[in-house]
Amino acid sequence: MGLTSKVVLAVVAALAVALFAATVRLWPRLARRSAAAVTGRVGLLLATQLTLFASVGLAVNNAFLFYGSWADLFGQKQELGVVTDHADGGPGSRYMTRIGTQRPDVPGGGVPSVGGRIDKVVVSGRLSGIESPAYVYLPPEYFRSAYAKRTFPAVVVLTGYPGMAEGLLTGLRYPRTAHERVKAGKAQPMILVMLRPSVAPPRDTECVDIPKGPQTETFFAKDLPEAIGQSYRVGKHARNWGIIGNSTGGYCALKIGLHHPDRYAASAGLSAYYKAAEDPTTGDLFHGKQELRDRADLMWTLKNRPPSGGSFLVTTSRQGENNLRSTMEFIDRVKAPAQVSSIVLGSGGHNFTTWRREIPPALEWLSGRLSAQ
Repeated sequence: MGLTSKVVLAVVAALAVALFAATVRLWPRLARRSAAAVTGRVGLLLATQLTLFASVGLAVNNAFLFYGSWADLFGQKQELGVVTDHADGGPGSRYMTRIGTQRPDVPGGGVPSVGGRIDKVVVSGRLSGIESPAYVYLPPEYFRSAYAKRTFPAVVVLTGYPGMAEGLLTGLRYPRTAHERVKAGKAQPMILVMLRPSVAPPRDTECVDIPKGPQTETFFAKDLPEAIGQSYRVGKHARNWGIIGNSTGGYCALKIGLHHPDRYAASAGLSAYYKAAEDPTTGDLFHGKQELRDRADLMWTLKNRPPSGGSFLVTTSRQGENNLRSTMEFIDRVKAPAQVSSIVLGSGGHNFTTWRREIPPALEWLSGRLSAQ
């Protein structure tokens, strides 16, 4: 049974309840001071706590989709599956392979011209050498004859760390929200390219080019737009591209947009932080090179290398987020010709519930700053 199976959660929860009941029932018998009684008490307490923690962990993972499988949880390599066909829409799709499709969670999702389509793809980085799975949401307009000769703006959507790309579809509901915004006349049709920033799992690369390691920034700044542009009807100019993410994905979105305004015209960081994390999940990102560490610090960059352009959106809340002060500092440091906007909630934590409140206006903001041509 899979990690996210409701049956697994139910079994573990039932076992926790059973062990708790057994502890209450057997405790008087184990109250003696003998070695057997002490061992019994310790065993019951440990077993009850372990199953309780496992139940909570499974419930949280099912809600937020941090890990999609046992193999993903334990960092084991997973096969990507059997290649079925290539993505349509371009003469040169050598760097992207479509391995499946699925219907969006919208009315009429079974008909592409009504509900759009979601492609599951594998992107092969020409320069970085990185291969990463992703989901590509194509809006209904992409399949309509009236739009047959039109290119579409594209938005790269990133999860947090560790995150699962599936969470962008089911938990954060990006395709459905984009569909609703267009239907309400508040956004233009956009292609969404959804994936997680940890393209070298289980390592958190913080979207930097690591010396003698994964070239993650190159993958997002150059390889990904190239592969998508060769495979779908997407514009090739910066004004055609945006990037958005939450938490680690938010930091990555702002960082990529800040350093590559020639590729991404608009960048949105939901609950972002502003300096690359350095901890056991990242390993040695900079190999002692201070110039690389400085470059990954967005505040340092804004102070020492002001952006030549681009638009930035940052979000925070007055209660529940720990990035309020740093977000205000980021806003103060962005100077013309760059532009900055913000969403500041009265309260909201670092979680899916908060981000679902921010995604609709963020997609509208991106739509207003991107061009189809």
